[in-house]
Amino acid sequence: MEKLKMRTIDYTDNNIEKISQLFPNCLTEQIGADGQIHSMIDFDILRQELSKDIVEGNQERYQFTWPDKKKAIRIANTPSTMTLRPCRKDSLDFDNTQNLYIEGDNLEVLKLLREDYLGKVKMIYIDPPYNTGNDFVYEDDFSQTSTAYSSISGQTDSEGNRLVLNAESNGRFHTDWLNMIYPRLKIARDLLSQDGICFVAIDDHELFNLKKICDEVFGASNFLQLITRSTGTPTGGGFDGLVNEVDYMLIYAKSSPDATINGLPMSEEDAKIYDQNDEYGRYLIRPLRRTGGEDRREDRPTMFFPIEAPDGTMVYPYGPTGYESRWICSPETVEELKRNHLIYWKKAETANGVKWTVYQKYYLENRTKAPGNLWDDIEGNKKATRDIRSLFDSKKVFDFPKPVSVLLKALRIASNKDSIILDFFSGSATTAHAVMQLNAEDGGCRKYIMVQLPEETDSSTEAYKAGYRNICEIGKERIRRAGALIESSYSKDKASEGGLFTQDDEEKPKLDIGFRVLKLDSSNMEDVYYKPEDSSDATLFEDNVKPDRTGEDLLFQVMLECNLPLSAKIQTEKIAGKEVFSVNNGYLIACFDEDVNEEVITAVAKRKPYYFIMRDKSLSSDNVADNFEQIFQAYSKDTIRRIL
Repeated sequence: MEKLKMRTIDYTDNNIEKISQLFPNCLTEQIGADGQIHSMIDFDILRQELSKDIVEGNQERYQFTWPDKKKAIRIANTPSTMTLRPCRKDSLDFDNTQNLYIEGDNLEVLKLLREDYLGKVKMIYIDPPYNTGNDFVYEDDFSQTSTAYSSISGQTDSEGNRLVLNAESNGRFHTDWLNMIYPRLKIARDLLSQDGICFVAIDDHELFNLKKICDEVFGASNFLQLITRSTGTPTGGGFDGLVNEVDYMLIYAKSSPDATINGLPMSEEDAKIYDQNDEYGRYLIRPLRRTGGEDRREDRPTMFFPIEAPDGTMVYPYGPTGYESRWICSPETVEELKRNHLIYWKKAETANGVKWTVYQKYYLENRTKAPGNLWDDIEGNKKATRDIRSLFDSKKVFDFPKPVSVLLKALRIASNKDSIILDFFSGSATTAHAVMQLNAEDGGCRKYIMVQLPEETDSSTEAYKAGYRNICEIGKERIRRAGALIESSYSKDKASEGGLFTQDDEEKPKLDIGFRVLKLDSSNMEDVYYKPEDSSDATLFEDNVKPDRTGEDLLFQVMLECNLPLSAKIQTEKIAGKEVFSVNNGYLIACFDEDVNEEVITAVAKRKPYYFIMRDKSLSSDNVADNFEQIFQAYSKDTIRRIL
């Protein structure tokens, strides 16, 4: 049986393979630092394939660069051997929820998610450090020696996660921030679905640098909009006497032709123009005759035709001065409008007789409006702080939370009812709160993935005094409290509030307010698993799994490699006294116990799983090992069998 890799894909090798498929003449070989022969790309030949005029060396060109940019690109492609370990005690409804809360360095987490969630995330929202001079940023150690790196005060938390204070006095002030954000956005783009959309919140400090980075990562043609958001703090701090009342969100699509921007619900103010009523509801009317530019008959000849008025008169689309105009639609569309009661006639008595004018009806029901780029109609930051206080017994446990209304608006614009939403700078978990809230409002089943470094809280803060030792503890507790509050309202009859569902509605979906907690950790496997050639003969016969790891720990690392969602349904049972895991109704079956006998192997094979995974040294005897393949050949020859 083949061994699982138990590491993520090396995306450099992956990119080499893709290029070699397009340009096989560019593939060459070279002896690497390890003395082995590796496939490489001959860049001189590749440049000849891609350009008539080769851009060489220091020749001037349009580019955006900074120190260590090449290393930032490379670090996004390097594989990871780390894993995500489940934590049931911190989770809520672990066995049934589809939501994930992941603790750890988001760069490593994104690498782990990349294969499993490649092209599956509909919307990403992040609120990264703004680089104000007082922010902690992730230090990916691009250029410092280990001695210099370890001498930085306060660079790690209790788990060894790397954080540094990026002060403006730092000679690499912008460089460090750019090196932090670039590889994370690069991987995030891979996670987006083809119609996916990414929101990145920012303020003035790095707005223009971030725009250039996003243009490079997503492609300038996929820039959708720059949102200006009113923070609701007109007396807040500013620069040179100017008060700073706004911040921003950059919005990019994975592929702008495929991206869909959903319309927003009409407000009462918007609905005022729907000033007429009939048995079908409120509506407004607009002329069926084309007005404005390109309204001449010759522009669209097929849209110049007669429409029969109520008295049998044939009405043509003549302009106010008698010139031949055109309708806004074809004859077939007019007939469809008639069938749907969407044609409206006005009759006027003139000196020349009766004049009929035809209009189209637009009903208010299900109408939406296109979102704008000025968000001044939502709650400000002070409201967000009050909401946190309200949830946490009047304690201010988090500074500068985002308003839930900001996320609700973004979700309405960019998500569908079954979308996966990712936030890898989760903070106080506003995104999770908003996902649950919107699901309660429209009956959706959106799923979220929150990622947050367990940054320690300062001992002088209200959060620390309330018992929250890191930001993750605050985020998880916020989800618990917000979820309970939302579920309480959701379970009541919403009919009086104009909601979509009532308590007795059989189609009302179950609201998922749970979350499965996973924590980033080193691989479950000992070093001998990855480099057996560097180990002694004696070490090779030792257990290759770390002694503190459970079967469920191993299962989650296996799920990553088998491209199963980390929220997948997991069932556990005993077969002949051995613990057996079944994931996604038997798609994957795994057993990591020792002394596994033929009874267990036969029971598993009869269930015909797609994957069966076990440990290298699990089988109870050589006889069982000899019969293993025969058992699967007899009952489930197509099952993919792997060992670790």
